[in-house]
Amino acid sequence: MAYWLMKSEPDVYSIDTLKKEKKTLWDGIRNYQARNFMMKDMKVGDHVLFYHSNAKPPGIAGLAKVSKKATPDPTAFDKKSKYFDEKSSKENPRWFCVEVSYKKKLKKLISLDDIRANKKLADMMVIRKGSRLSIQPVTEKEFNEIVKMAEKS
Repeated sequence: MAYWLMKSEPDVYSIDTLKKEKKTLWDGIRNYQARNFMMKDMKVGDHVLFYHSNAKPPGIAGLAKVSKKATPDPTAFDKKSKYFDEKSSKENPRWFCVEVSYKKKLKKLISLDDIRANKKLADMMVIRKGSRLSIQPVTEKEFNEIVKMAEKS
């Protein structure tokens, strides 16, 4: 089992939206490293920290899990989608996405500042300068520390 942090802007797709819909395709990712994480590394049952990015404050808002392995991203084939990629075809897809299912909303957002202040989380990718990747691996210890922080609030 692996652990991940997945970013979404809350005005685009929030933890509340995921709670209501129960599951979603994590589509529209157009970064090769993030795509490779979904294609090669993410497995059904992996745990996810759902991170609200570009928010005030940004931070971890909930928990989810990978509920379906990577499949070709349908937005790449949709000419009306802002994620359309004319070089991607159903026969030779360039972009992939996993399905993510809702687990729980945290009682309190664990802000980026909260993460930075916790010495046990000093190595998390999300607090590294220049780290803007929308999907990031997280260690089991980091995941458990975030959950512990959320339960204290």
